[in-house]
Amino acid sequence: MKKSLLVLIISILIISFQSCKDATHSPDQVSEIELISPQQVYDAVHNEDSVQLVDVRTSEEFLESHLKGAQNICVTRSDFKEKIKTLDKDKPVYLYCKIGGRSARAARILKEMGFKKVYDMDGGITLWNEKNLMLE
Repeated sequence: MKKSLLVLIISILIISFQSCKDATHSPDQVSEIELISPQQVYDAVHNEDSVQLVDVRTSEEFLESHLKGAQNICVTRSDFKEKIKTLDKDKPVYLYCKIGGRSARAARILKEMGFKKVYDMDGGITLWNEKNLMLE
């Protein structure tokens, strides 16, 4: 009897929690961050007309090499959020850095700012190089 009551209470709590969660976050309000492979980024860059591709490394790293069509908006600079505001929140944004740490940080910031679809390139430009994909 006690076990049945405990299971019932836990079930009610889970259902209540899920209902509250669904009520406070409609699909339109929730931004998505998706970790994608360098090949998926390459395909997007070469198959879509207007891709918002952002290299979040420093300007020095960007000048050494970067992905074709990327713009440099350094996540560690104090003006990052201001510069990111120039992007279209309704269009997908593809982010990358050297190995993935800074782009993950940038992706969270974009999510907080209300961007609808954010892609974070797994392994950064390091993995891109390992896959022998083209750089500028």
